[in-house]
Amino acid sequence: MRFRVKSQLKRIARPMYSNPPVHGARIVADVVGNPVLFNEWKAEMEMMAGRIKNVRQQLYDSITSKDKSGKDWSFILKQIGMFSFTGLNKNQSDNMTNKWHVYMTKDGRISLAGLSLAKCEYLADAIIDSYHNVS
Repeated sequence: MRFRVKSQLKRIARPMYSNPPVHGARIVADVVGNPVLFNEWKAEMEMMAGRIKNVRQQLYDSITSKDKSGKDWSFILKQIGMFSFTGLNKNQSDNMTNKWHVYMTKDGRISLAGLSLAKCEYLADAIIDSYHNVS
């Protein structure tokens, strides 16, 4: 009986995650198909991208003004998108979380989309500490 129920649940669930709902596609079609909505969406995307670029620049400026080791941090500026690979390893990333309460993936990737300009100094301190004091 248990096997039969599980089998039926799988038959019901499979199409739900194999075929995503159509409402998202309809929203996109409405926005792309309407010049006013499309231009508004485009302006909002450009604004968000600009904000992330500003955050990336501020983070770079904060790190380079504080870190006098001579390390080249320019890779931060060469990256694009919502995330930045900090160059930190697993132990350094763990230090970011445990000591500084900064959450990132174990390979050192961090979201810049959720970072405010006001927190760039704090993040710079955390990155510099983790990079130089944890191996």
